[in-house]
Amino acid sequence: MEQYKQEFIEFMVDSQVLKFGEFTLKSGRKSPFFMNAGAYVTGTQLRKLGEYYAKAIHDNYGLDFDVLFGPAYKGIPLSVATTMAISELYGKDIRYCSNRKEVKDHGDTGILLGSKLKDGDKVVIIEDVTTSGKSIEETFPILKEQADVEIKGLMVSLNRMEIGKGGVKSALDEIQEKYGFPAHAIVTMEEVIERLYNQECQGKIVIDDSIKAAIDSYYEQYGAK
Repeated sequence: MEQYKQEFIEFMVDSQVLKFGEFTLKSGRKSPFFMNAGAYVTGTQLRKLGEYYAKAIHDNYGLDFDVLFGPAYKGIPLSVATTMAISELYGKDIRYCSNRKEVKDHGDTGILLGSKLKDGDKVVIIEDVTTSGKSIEETFPILKEQADVEIKGLMVSLNRMEIGKGGVKSALDEIQEKYGFPAHAIVTMEEVIERLYNQECQGKIVIDDSIKAAIDSYYEQYGAK
């Protein structure tokens, strides 16, 4: 596992973004782990987060794209932090763009924040986590309505590795199959378990035998083939 991936897993735990216990997800599933990117709240955390995303985007998609699109609302700070990190790490200026939940009819009008989209723009979409793919269903039409753009791919922070709405493949695989662009994550839950199971992180064991058993049971029911 790459060093930055190990550091990112530890960073998620230290920031209390990735937690283990009993959680009810929006889908109604009872999950033994939960990820909330809204817990990144400080300047230092957002700077580091942008760097991890930038490295993962560079590894998976290179830098041959023009715009980083972050769907409202959590995608807005993600896109801003990551475009700054790409500039600092790789010396490449990428434009950031996000959507508004409501169309603005005065001043800076329209549904977009940040850069406007132009025909021929190459776009990478950035999100926190995708469980069902619902946000892409909302995002994809918005992008296509604004301009004739080429979507290079989707980058999320964590691949939960569980079945999407189709009940067989993961949400990321479903997105790739449905929309025709690749979808990647900085880390997968398999990598999270590899790093944390019965190994100290921030001076404690985060995934012990009981948590691991709960995760295994969850994947027996909801794990993607």
